[in-house]
Amino acid sequence: MQITKETLIGEALQINAGIAPILMEIGMHCLGCPASQGESIEDACMVHGVDPDELVKKINDFLAENN
Repeated sequence: MQITKETLIGEALQINAGIAPILMEIGMHCLGCPASQGESIEDACMVHGVDPDELVKKINDFLAENN
C-alpha cells in the first residue's frame, strides 16, 4: 500500500506505525495529539516547512521495504 499527500497522518500510522520516526525526524512530534491524526500529510508538511512530495516518497520507499 502507498500513501499520498492527501493521506491523513492517522491513516498513515495505521498502515505502518514504523513511519512515526520518519515523521518525527522532520519535526512532527505531536503524532499522538488528536488534531494531528486528522491532518493530511500535505497539511502537516506545510506547517513544518517540509516538501510533501519528498516526504511521501520517503514514506513510500520505507513502506515498500517494510511491508
